[in-house]
Amino acid sequence: MQHEEDLRAVHVNGLDLHYAVTGSGRPVVLLHGNGEDHHLFDTETRQLAEAGYQVFALDSRGHGANAPVAEFHYADMAEDVYAFLQALGLERPALYGHSDGGILGLLLAIRHPDALGALAISGTNLEPEGLIPDFLAECEARNAACPDPLVTLMLTEPHIDPEALRGIRIPVLTTVGEHDLVRPEEAERIAAHLPDAKLVVVPGADHGSYLAGCELMGGMLIDFLRERWQ
Repeated sequence: MQHEEDLRAVHVNGLDLHYAVTGSGRPVVLLHGNGEDHHLFDTETRQLAEAGYQVFALDSRGHGANAPVAEFHYADMAEDVYAFLQALGLERPALYGHSDGGILGLLLAIRHPDALGALAISGTNLEPEGLIPDFLAECEARNAACPDPLVTLMLTEPHIDPEALRGIRIPVLTTVGEHDLVRPEEAERIAAHLPDAKLVVVPGADHGSYLAGCELMGGMLIDFLRERWQ
């Protein structure tokens, strides 16, 4: 079954935020990672739509179809998502965020506890030091040679207090690849501080291999939503 992509835009926080809508049913919001766009989730979008969900796949500010911006801050981007939910009247949708999208999901759930009904995150860190040292060193070298606001973002943010995660009372699925850019102990720390979390370490996977063009993450997400999203 094929589902046509419907690309739209909504004006929030002084900018136009583009997003694709696919399928019908309960709403699921998808947030991509640093330097990506909503097409990261083409496979998951198809799977979710075929499973009976309506998918809202966003391009974060400065990404994809959106106008460029000079600098990035996770707090601003999380508020964009909250304003998006308000503008579209989406009440307690499920949200899945990969990498930076997972950071936005955590910040949204901390700052607006009633905004979401369920949350899934993958390859997510609470602070730059939650990333593996080799990747951090690579980012520092790249930024020294040619400064990039998206790389600067990863090197300087986020700074999420793990204790703040205890206020997230919705079910959370958190996943990390066995060979992820995120330290395995970072994923464990996140799960340990969430009151209702399930942690999955994906064997043999790197940061995005189990979701980009792969049906594994979509299958886990659908199972999670069917079991835990009340």
